Amino acid sequence: MIRLSAFADEISPDLDEQIAALSSEKIHFLDLRGVWNTNVLDLTDQQVARIKETLDAHGIGVAAIGSPIGKVPIDSSFDEHLHHFERAITVAQALQTPYIRIFSFYPPAAHKGDRSDSGAVNPAEYRDEVLRRLREMIARARAAGVFLLHENEKDIYGDTIARCVDLLQSCNDAHFQAILDPANFIQVGQTPYPDAYEAIRPWLRYVHVKDARPDGSVVVAGEGVSHWPELLQRLRSDGYDGFLSLEPHLALAGQYQGFSGPELFRRASQALQQMLQAMGWEYA
Repeated sequence: MIRLSAFADEISPDLDEQIAALSSEKIHFLDLRGVWNTNVLDLTDQQVARIKETLDAHGIGVAAIGSPIGKVPIDSSFDEHLHHFERAITVAQALQTPYIRIFSFYPPAAHKGDRSDSGAVNPAEYRDEVLRRLREMIARARAAGVFLLHENEKDIYGDTIARCVDLLQSCNDAHFQAILDPANFIQVGQTPYPDAYEAIRPWLRYVHVKDARPDGSVVVAGEGVSHWPELLQRLRSDGYDGFLSLEPHLALAGQYQGFSGPELFRRASQALQQMLQAMGWEYA
């Protein structure tokens, strides 16, 4: 059996409205990225405690911390970023989730006409520094007993299949695993299924549910070119038992946050659940 989760700030910035929509869709977990128009890493200890108490009262767990860690330029201060990373660990522990979503840094952008597929002149020039930073964070995550989940995001170092695999192989640590975001692979001209799935399958721990058309525009899962029905069948046959987390981005897809609103979120949720029901895959 798999479990469903969702980036609940796609519904509303208000925690009560997030919970109401999740409950109506029978989704019992959320990825915490933001509440009350505040990023998860900027929440106070008191706010985190309030969130935990409220979620517990409604039977909703935190599947992962949807942090923005690694979504900064590779030449920015790493010491300062590590301070934010330590906060991510603290929040994850307080909310009793083992997972923190991270990224693999932005290489310096080239002139618009000279951009490569990652937005850099030559991403390979920054590989060593990306790995150095990731390894430091992985070591801290291991010591804290949490797991870092790398998301393939457009324009970060690890936005292509090959670079995702290189990072996962090079770090070679159980506390550094992969998120599969099919829509994000489409946005950089990669094929999410079967290509990306086959490549990152050994490290796959989490799946983000959204879809995209060939031009990169985000749509409900099943309406783009991610081959969601085939991907779900393959996940099931391969014994995947992790989370499927809704991140619809149907109204807004910003750098640090997406938004759908209650109605579009419900549409995205129903599309996923109908695909699961059609194939007889039980979920909770």
